[in-house]
Amino acid sequence: MTNTPRVKPLFYTGILITGLFFSAVPAAIAQSPFKGLENLFTVPDNYVIHHVDTPPVIDGDINDAVWQKAAWTAEFQDIEGDLKPKPYLKTQVKMLWDDSCLYIAAKLQEPNLWAYQTHHDDIVYYDNDFEIFINPNNTTHQYFEIEVNAINTLFDLFLNKPYNVSGNPMVSWDAAGMRSAVKVQGTVNNASDTDKGWTVEMAIPFRSISTGWNTRPPKDSTLWRINFSRVEWDTKAINGKYVKDKDSNGNNKPEHNWVWSPQGLIAMHMPERWGYLLFTKGDNNVTFTMPYAEQQKRYLWLIYYREKEWFRQHGEYTLSLDKFGLTDKVTVNDQANTLQLEATKHQFMGLITDDKDKITWTINQEGLIQPINYRSHE
Repeated sequence: MTNTPRVKPLFYTGILITGLFFSAVPAAIAQSPFKGLENLFTVPDNYVIHHVDTPPVIDGDINDAVWQKAAWTAEFQDIEGDLKPKPYLKTQVKMLWDDSCLYIAAKLQEPNLWAYQTHHDDIVYYDNDFEIFINPNNTTHQYFEIEVNAINTLFDLFLNKPYNVSGNPMVSWDAAGMRSAVKVQGTVNNASDTDKGWTVEMAIPFRSISTGWNTRPPKDSTLWRINFSRVEWDTKAINGKYVKDKDSNGNNKPEHNWVWSPQGLIAMHMPERWGYLLFTKGDNNVTFTMPYAEQQKRYLWLIYYREKEWFRQHGEYTLSLDKFGLTDKVTVNDQANTLQLEATKHQFMGLITDDKDKITWTINQEGLIQPINYRSHE
């Protein structure tokens, strides 16, 4: 099987969304640098994941006693957030971890259970599915995607960077040692009845979602980026089979995209918009606090989105912050920071430096986020 059917729709989605960001850029900049981009700067959701000594049994039954230690997420929302109606079916997730694996449980309300993709690495989102997106290093590059349908057909892939900056999916990558199970509350591919839903259970080894030499598990207070998506198609029963609803031209109607943490656009491959996953070995009183560095990065993403639109309009990047309504001085959480912008026609780097601690974070034209004045030896 080639990966062409998978790549094309996602890649072109990534290109076309650029025009949606900035339909009124000049007026927006005159008022506020963030004006017009509010949907891309809502605060992502967060989840505090607790460590366990006894892992769940991966059989699709998520009623194990150990799962009672984990809280359910809020119900999924539309991928565009408040711009669209609330999903008409409920979806929730919970997570746990031990020294070897990330454990995920999901429950999906579904009155019509069906699944026709049967081979590993089939294009599972052609069915109704549940999807996981994981970026352990929080750079927006080198991330993982895992999809599953109601008969436990898996599609897993690794991306070196997002599609909208010419990322290449590695479909040949498999999450080595991953275990998954699905349990249905109803019957699959039987259009004559009404079902209740399905549950998913996964154990994902940390070593299988690691890059380079660092295959060690997370530690207490480690922070990852993660999101979950549910693809849901509108269907009708024809001759006993579920068939996707068609539009007036005879094409499939667009699928619904429901997610844990809204992306702000119909585009899952924007890792900067994913939720935060905080690992803890502490008690249930541990809470999430937005790291200062993540607050700084908001300005880097503002530069990134504005530069992309500038390039679309002018065919080159600019090195002038004032083109975006920005000065070189900004305040982050009551602390003074300095912004810098370096650019050639075809490349740019935005920098933000805390004036007190002198820690600098950068972003480039591929959306790669990195610190430049220290190296992690963990």
